[in-house]
Order: sequence, then C-alpha cells, then structure tokens
Amino acid sequence: MDQRSIVVGGGAFAGLALALALRQGLGPDIPVIVADPALAMRPSRDPRATAIVAACRRLFEAIGAWEAVASQAQPILDMVVTDSRLEDATRPVFLTFAGDVEPGEPFAHMIENRNLIDVLVARAEAEGIELSTAAVTDFVSRSDGVAVTFSDGRVVEASLLVAADGARSKLRERAGIATHGWEYDQSGIVVSVGHERDHHGRAEEHFLPAGPFAILPLTGRRSSLVWTEERREAARITGLKEDEFHGELERRFGLHLGEIKALDKPRAFPLGYFVARSFIGKRLALVGDAAHVIHPIAGQGLNMGLKDVAALAEVIVDAARLGMDIGQADVLDRYQRWRRFDTMAMGLATNSLNLLFSNKSTLLRTVRDIGLGLVDRAPPLKSLFIRQAAGLSGEVPRLLKGEAL
Repeated sequence: MDQRSIVVGGGAFAGLALALALRQGLGPDIPVIVADPALAMRPSRDPRATAIVAACRRLFEAIGAWEAVASQAQPILDMVVTDSRLEDATRPVFLTFAGDVEPGEPFAHMIENRNLIDVLVARAEAEGIELSTAAVTDFVSRSDGVAVTFSDGRVVEASLLVAADGARSKLRERAGIATHGWEYDQSGIVVSVGHERDHHGRAEEHFLPAGPFAILPLTGRRSSLVWTEERREAARITGLKEDEFHGELERRFGLHLGEIKALDKPRAFPLGYFVARSFIGKRLALVGDAAHVIHPIAGQGLNMGLKDVAALAEVIVDAARLGMDIGQADVLDRYQRWRRFDTMAMGLATNSLNLLFSNKSTLLRTVRDIGLGLVDRAPPLKSLFIRQAAGLSGEVPRLLKGEAL
C-alpha cells in the first residue's frame, strides 16, 4: 500500500508522543506532521505539573524521551489517603500505598509539563518530524485519503488525520462526532507551593466534603496541588488577595511540611465527564482529551490519553507492516475496540469515587472509611489497585510495557 502522510492536530503530550511512536515504528518513509500554533511558544511556559504513571513512563522511555527529563522528575515513593472535614482537628490516615510496582520502579513520577513538552519537541525535531505552527482548519475524507487544510492555506494529502486537540476539539466537531457526559459543579484549583521541609516523595490525598485535596511532590521542597472545590467557592478562592489565599491554603495543607508559600498564581479549571460517541471517523482517530475527559480524582486523565497513543500507534504500525492502508475503517475500528471500553470503565469509576467522597453525608463517610481500612489491611488488594493505577493491568500495548514498536 502506498501510504501518505499522517497529520496529528495538536502538539501537547499526546500529539507529540504519538508522532514519535509512529516515526519509530514506521521509519522515515511515511511523513508525520504535528500541527499546533502553541508550538511557536518555545520554550514552553506551561506552569502545571502532571503525574506520569509507570506504564506511561515506560512509553516515554521506549520513544527515547525519558532519559533527557528523568533528572527533573520526582518519583512518588508512597501515598497516604485521609478522609475528614475541613474543621476537624486531626486527619486520620485510612489507607497507605507503597510506591513500587516492580522493585526499584515507582508507580508514578511527577513532572512539570514545560520540561516534558520541551524534551518531546526537541526529540521530534531530531527525528525529522515536521512541526507546523499552522492549525488544521478543515479536512475532506475520501475512500483513498484525507485532504487536510492548514491555516496558512497549505493542503496535505494524508492517509490519516489524528485529533489530539483537546477537550474542545475542533476536529471532532468538524467530523460531526458528538460527546455525552455532564459537568460537575466543581472546579480544580491548580497551584505549586514551596515548603520548609522535605516531602520525601510522599503524595497525599485528603478527601474533604467539597472534593479531594491532593498534594503531589515535585523536585526540591516543592509540591503541586490539585484542589477540588465547588465552582463558586473555587472562583472566590482564586480571586483572593495573596495573604487571604495563603490562609485558605494553610487550612487545607496544614503545617506538617513547615511554612508554605504559593509559587505561582492559582488557576481554576471546570471539571466534567465527557466521552466521544465514537473514537474514530472516516480516516480520523481521536486521542486524549479529544476523545474523553474524566474527573481528576484518580489522577488518570493524561495517562488515559497516553494509553490511547500507545494503542493507536501499535494498530497503525501493525497494519503498515501487513501492507494495509493505515487509515482504513477496519484498522481504526481495532483501535476503538481496544480503547473505548477501558475509557468508559475508568470514567464511570472516577465518577463513582467523586460521588462517594465529595459529599457531607456522615453515613457515607463511615462506610467509605471502613472500606478504606479494609483495603489497607489487604496487601494483595492494594497491589492490584497499584498496578491498575500504574496502567499495567488488562491488555497493555507494547509501548506501555517499555517495548519498541
């Protein structure tokens, strides 16, 4: 089969990782183009940080990106879970997790987004992947290919177009693919903090009535917070003056790491659950937030997108090696069958966790605390949860095992 280009619309983690995986598996004969106006902003200024689970770290290792960023990544060595009200004097620990999925392999690392994006961009340039700062504005799918139009007027004939352009995907909308789901009356406040004492690689998740308050360790004496509040309260908190915000932060963070200080301006993001009705269209595949958005309560949003990347790359490379048209319907259908059920299951699980923990019910609190205590006393069950959270359960694509395509 005479393969044409592959165009990836979106140049964040999912888009760049997919391009690198495809270049590795397909070689230089099939051009790969990543299109995103944000690629013009170098170095990246993204202030957020992300938890990269073990399976996705293996993916970055397999595509040659992890070594350059490993020194800037903070391993999560253990995790504690509490459940209390904001006004409670103490926060009893109901559940603890050791951090290894294999000896010497932490179940997750925290990495600042800008560091990983910059490494992925540099790696893509070194591999000869075309990075376009023009957005994909239109496409016309035919039986033998897809004509992709860019904002600079260029038109590229491609075998496949991949939508990796986020939750408000213009490409998904242009394809007429609807989403189903709902908005939560919650926002996630994101901010980095500095503190006096070392966190020793410990992550903490405090379940409060408004939602989880997660403290995730960064390199040095710093942590990244993902702080869930009702939308109106989140807007109030992020609009506070610096000293007033510090007071709200200290009430939730505590003083176990000494004095704390916000290192950047807190930002609030509305939370919701949305899944595309189809992950594929005619010569189109959706990955990452373009395909699904889930609640951050389990820290799986980005990692679900990287699982999409690993599955789609494997499907495309396998098809190309068999001489098949990589954009044909049965090739893309294999990707959808692989990923959609897992995505739906994870979305419903995170929604259920949010309903169970983000409420003021004393009865539910008692039930869930008993449940957390029972899990804490069952090492095999904890090990199962860790492997699930690390992305190593079920049918795992080769890249998530650390194997090259």
